Amino acid sequence: MDTPHSTPRSPASSKIRSMNSVLSTLRVFEEVVARQPIGVSELSRLTQIPKSSVQRCLVTLQQAGWLRIVDTDLARWGVTLKVLALSLRGAGEQDLREIAGPVIKRLAEETGETVFLGLRDGDDYVIIGREESTHVVRVHLEIGQRLPLRATSGGVAVMAQLEPAELDAVLAVELTEFADAPVQTPEELREEIARTARRGYAMNMSTWYRPTVASIGAAITNAAGTPVAAVALSVPEQRWDPSREAETAARTVAAAAEISALISTV
Repeated sequence: MDTPHSTPRSPASSKIRSMNSVLSTLRVFEEVVARQPIGVSELSRLTQIPKSSVQRCLVTLQQAGWLRIVDTDLARWGVTLKVLALSLRGAGEQDLREIAGPVIKRLAEETGETVFLGLRDGDDYVIIGREESTHVVRVHLEIGQRLPLRATSGGVAVMAQLEPAELDAVLAVELTEFADAPVQTPEELREEIARTARRGYAMNMSTWYRPTVASIGAAITNAAGTPVAAVALSVPEQRWDPSREAETAARTVAAAAEISALISTV
């Protein structure tokens, strides 16, 4: 008795399926980049791809380091630092640190104070550049140090320019590692973010995270106007002169705007 055999798949059909899978993954990736944070259901609706397939695409991109879950409660997805790092690599293989380096160096020289360059990575703020103060007593953060966005003036400056849904997702994250510190409530932080948006820069004066530091932060935006990084000028509180806030803030905002213009042309 003859045993039925399934028809073998042709190499051509396998290639087509593989190509369709790649195209679906790229389509999902593009939507996450454009609309983050975003969930599986909305991605499925926008791309017309079944939810199960969307989930597979997301997991693949997560394993490759391109995407991460930014809101665990609602299972919403966003891009990682890797995406921004790649997007900033263009002509001459320049990255953000190289582009911004001369600008933050000049700001440090003009003010005599330490200037930090920080990059947003989801709910965190990563220090990627630093120009030291000329004073013996100075503010110090390690390159590569990772902090919550809300803990720094640079991070708050970034938060002040986020879309409402994305800001809500950031504020929903509980800072369990700072349970012993007097962390701002979401309401207090929203008030500070509103003040930051109105004046165009963040001002941290002896905050819960660094009680002896005064810091001014200004957001750096990409060509789409998305806040991706920030410049922060930090001064020991004992040396801070309130009468120079407007001047110092103007210099910091100008430096951030210059870097924003530079990365928009890369």
